[in-house]
Amino acid sequence: MKGTTGSPRMARSAAVRAIFAALLALAAALLAAGCGSGGAGAADHPDYRAALRGAPAPLAALYREGDFLLDGGAAAYRERLRALRGHPVVVNDWASWCGPCREELPLLGRAAARFGRQVAFVGVDAQDDRAAARTFLRERPVPYPSFFDPAGSISASQGATTGYPRTAFYDASGRLVHLKQGPYTSMTEIAADVHRYAGG
Repeated sequence: MKGTTGSPRMARSAAVRAIFAALLALAAALLAAGCGSGGAGAADHPDYRAALRGAPAPLAALYREGDFLLDGGAAAYRERLRALRGHPVVVNDWASWCGPCREELPLLGRAAARFGRQVAFVGVDAQDDRAAARTFLRERPVPYPSFFDPAGSISASQGATTGYPRTAFYDASGRLVHLKQGPYTSMTEIAADVHRYAGG
């Protein structure tokens, strides 16, 4: 009698152990994949210096501040847009806590490498923590600076804020011509909007 009741118990125990082992293996695989993708993002970007060599002086000055977090708020942002008159400007609003921004920012970096000799690229780090933002940029380097915008005032100046990321397009005269809400998911999509709204 003991033997007959022990067998199902042992079978159930073995099944539970097998399921637990499988779950541990899956968790380890997911953790490794997550760590790997984060590391790859930091290294998997173009040679920005080479790609942007020969950019006109206002754009070259902009790209010398690549990955910087700039202070000064909305006033400094407006002043930079004025300094870039004569060139279309693409402004990407992001935050380190924003999941889609993590996927999108490397695409914006590659777009800047491709179009940045004709089109200015600028970032806005919105409603964020400075230390977290710096870590985010170390992991996902881009060739252009971002304005630190903890209160979201720069984003508000672009229009109604409905979340991040979002990308504003200004024409060469400094006029806002398009505001895309939500992330870009491919270079093809970004390139189409750069050609459409920034003449890149």
